[in-house]
Amino acid sequence: MKHACLPALAFCFLMGCTSSLANGQTAIEDFGCALATTDSEVLEQSRENGFASQQTDSDARDFASCLGHPDPFLRDKIGYEGLTAALRAGGVSEGTRRDLIAELSGNLSANDDDGILAPFSALGLSELARTDRVEPFLTAEERVEIAKTTAAYLAGVSDYRAFSDEEGWRHGVAHAADVAMQLALNPNIETSSLEGLKQAVTDQITTRSGYAFRHGEPERLARPIYFMATREAFEPEVWAAWFERLADPAPLSNWGDAFLSEVELARLHNLKAFARVLYINASLSENEALQPIADGALNMLKALP
Repeated sequence: MKHACLPALAFCFLMGCTSSLANGQTAIEDFGCALATTDSEVLEQSRENGFASQQTDSDARDFASCLGHPDPFLRDKIGYEGLTAALRAGGVSEGTRRDLIAELSGNLSANDDDGILAPFSALGLSELARTDRVEPFLTAEERVEIAKTTAAYLAGVSDYRAFSDEEGWRHGVAHAADVAMQLALNPNIETSSLEGLKQAVTDQITTRSGYAFRHGEPERLARPIYFMATREAFEPEVWAAWFERLADPAPLSNWGDAFLSEVELARLHNLKAFARVLYINASLSENEALQPIADGALNMLKALP
């Protein structure tokens, strides 16, 4: 799938959500997907045409219904890409968008042993949040609720499966970060909500899960931070204190002890990767609002072994 670069930064973050066609076969079970019984060749042709004839409220609902399907073609190429096309075409009503926001937000906390529904609901929610950024239609209270739901999901993601050849993408951390990015970009999202999203990024990047990120998660987590900074939502001293807390080895007495623990080594790896991404890209930017990010990330790197 194609993702447009955002000009506010000196680089383009790439969204790694593409997945391969699954056998070219029509699904036997629909798993709630309204398009599961449609011939795969018909679906692929529609996709090649940019879903030009499927941009109504009904189409948007049909695409969204496929976001939890185990077939990566139906889930990603049809469900997500189709929903994105319909939303970006501007023909989906406010009422339907509100309904989909409620539905996909609820999916973030649904029981899902396959680990598919929540990550792709988050990805769909990022596109829905984008529509409010481009042309505001939500109330202040609704924006607060989306930010709270997103922060809770982002902070709590513990399924770190990203991509497999057979099952395609999950990528919960990255997709949650995408929603946070859209919210951070939205000038109508209040600073209190941005604080909650910043804390969620903090919780995720410092988690002691024992999992070392290796599928671009630090890059995706960095994006909402950059855009919060470009909005000058927080004073430089707030950013400085934030980076100092990130570099704190607690509960270890010092970072040297991390080399005796798999869990702490993974945490150290994730923090260093995050700090590098922040420093390199903020220091390359000509946007002065990003200077506190460049300074804080550099100090963080100096503090980490």
